[in-house]
Amino acid sequence: MPETNPESSPPASPFWRDPASRRWLASSGIVAIGLILGGYLLGDGLTRARHADRSVTVRGLAEREVTADLATWTIAYSATAGDLASAQGSVDRDTASIKAFFAELGFPANALQPAGVNVSQFTTDGVPQFTVRQRMTLRSTDIKRAQEAVRKQFDLVKRGVVLEEGSGMAYTFTKLNDIKPAMVAEATKDARAAAEQFAEDSGTSVGGIKQATQGYFSVEARDGDSGGGWGVSDTPYKKVRVVTTIDFYLR
Repeated sequence: MPETNPESSPPASPFWRDPASRRWLASSGIVAIGLILGGYLLGDGLTRARHADRSVTVRGLAEREVTADLATWTIAYSATAGDLASAQGSVDRDTASIKAFFAELGFPANALQPAGVNVSQFTTDGVPQFTVRQRMTLRSTDIKRAQEAVRKQFDLVKRGVVLEEGSGMAYTFTKLNDIKPAMVAEATKDARAAAEQFAEDSGTSVGGIKQATQGYFSVEARDGDSGGGWGVSDTPYKKVRVVTTIDFYLR
């Protein structure tokens, strides 16, 4: 049997020349690249998520002075007598005086309407008494004429009409919906100015709106509370106010 010479055997192929090895190396490289790229994207995504979550909450204010466009005046008066007919007759005379008062000021007849009547009976020292209470309501969009009526209301007293508590003029601004959009825009602009100041101080910039709350619109007397109580009338000069709360993104 012939002897085999080891030096004459073909040399072994290098590892990287083996087809199976090459496939394994290629797969490992792809996996490694995928892991590196995935880690980078994950880290970048977390960074961007942290930046996207940065925000500031500010409030914006908008105020506007308006004049009321509706005046209402509920006049309450009463009369007491020993019999119902006398009490009712006294109230009827007061009603005529009130109608004449407003007619002389130039109000149309339909601006004044009855708003309710009440009759009560009681006994004083065994003597029956009847009280008739009545209310008349003026409703007008003529604000200047309504103010003139308030200034001259003592003329009713001179005519013998005794005004009861609660007889006061009230003024209402009914066109709030007409100015709402502009006021919300003003409040939003004011809020953004506050956010930009915050961003400047913190070395960032203001992005879009993350969340916003319009807030509540309030209509109050321009010069303080003067709600129409007994002998005290409201004012037609109002102040409309709204405060919005807005979250702005920071970038």
